[in-house]
Amino acid sequence: VPIPCYLFALVVGALESRKIGPRTLVWAEKELVDKSAYEFSEAEAMLKTAEDLAGPYVWGQYDLLVLPPSFPYGGMENPCLTFVTPTLLAGDRSLSNVIAHEISHSWTGNLVTNKTWEHFWLNEGHTVYLERRIGGRLFGEQFRHFQALGGWRELQNTINTLGDKNPVTNLVINLDEVDPDVAYSSVPYEKGFALLFYLEQLLGGPDVFIGFLKAYVQTFAYKSIVTEDWKKFLYSYFKDKVDILDKVDWNSWFHAPGMPPVKPTYDTTLSNACIALSQRWIQAKESDLGSFSSADLKEMSSHQLIEFLALLLLEAPLPLSHVQRMQEVYNFNAINNSEIRFRWLRLCIRSKWEAAIPLALKMATDQGRMKFTRPLFRDLYGFDKSRDLAVKTFLEHRASMHPVTSMLVGKDLKQDQ
Repeated sequence: VPIPCYLFALVVGALESRKIGPRTLVWAEKELVDKSAYEFSEAEAMLKTAEDLAGPYVWGQYDLLVLPPSFPYGGMENPCLTFVTPTLLAGDRSLSNVIAHEISHSWTGNLVTNKTWEHFWLNEGHTVYLERRIGGRLFGEQFRHFQALGGWRELQNTINTLGDKNPVTNLVINLDEVDPDVAYSSVPYEKGFALLFYLEQLLGGPDVFIGFLKAYVQTFAYKSIVTEDWKKFLYSYFKDKVDILDKVDWNSWFHAPGMPPVKPTYDTTLSNACIALSQRWIQAKESDLGSFSSADLKEMSSHQLIEFLALLLLEAPLPLSHVQRMQEVYNFNAINNSEIRFRWLRLCIRSKWEAAIPLALKMATDQGRMKFTRPLFRDLYGFDKSRDLAVKTFLEHRASMHPVTSMLVGKDLKQDQ
């Protein structure tokens, strides 16, 4: 099966495997292999769902490899063998959406590929769309909308960080003289997804839109394309709805920085509890802190905890007394789920809680997934009490970091000479 050349990778190590499905082995060092087999046991259900949505799986085998913690990404969709970060090993399968994402790349990215990195959203936007369709089939449509709304907030967070006039927040980006690693962000993923989700709602709903996606994959399989090819095909597939398509502000979606020109509609059933609890904390005065208790979280899934913390990160920092009370009643320091821990520690550092400095430095260096490591280092650098220690710790660990990670963290900490 022909593949684009950037999808070629080698792994060398003391690896063991466990069979977790008819076409799936999990590979890892022996210390992690059983834990990994448990964590990723939904792979076959996800593969079957993806085939139902996007067409036959052409690659034969779908194996997973758990890499050492310095691996800089959540996953890499190498055909037949997805590489993943060990930060997905939450113990409760709650971070398996990354596996759904890498599985989805078997169609969008590996079968239909962006011709150049300016059109990276073609790979990532469609893959996030498929990943969430798989989640919707397995866990219900409300869950898909919940994940989609979480993605919108992630996009807001990224654009807050990069600046809403920053050209790297364009969906179709200009990479003239720009290192694609430096321009990399959640924008192609989440702005790309938002465009597809918006089009789904405009053109007749999920069942109608998945027909387009399946046809798109069949039409461009084994080819590398640009955004214009995608748009032409969209217009030819929906030739009876050209009047609707003409009302889309294509120029803003593709070529304007900042948030998209339109926000899709989201079912907020599962996010309402997260919004309500985050608002309680934001509005609480010192005298209200006694009203919080561990019972607040009793009905909440780990996905909802992630969303609760993400909502707080979009707001001004909480007073120090609030995060200290939060630790008292929720004991977030005891949670090892990487997505929860990451957001919790960012919240603490932003509220200038000195006790969190060693915990944040530990998480930033115990693993090297850039999604976690870069924001943690940036927040530590932004806090006067931890700036020097952040730089010192980075310089001590630099030699053992992945080269892309060390280059980008170096830029963040002004150590890139």
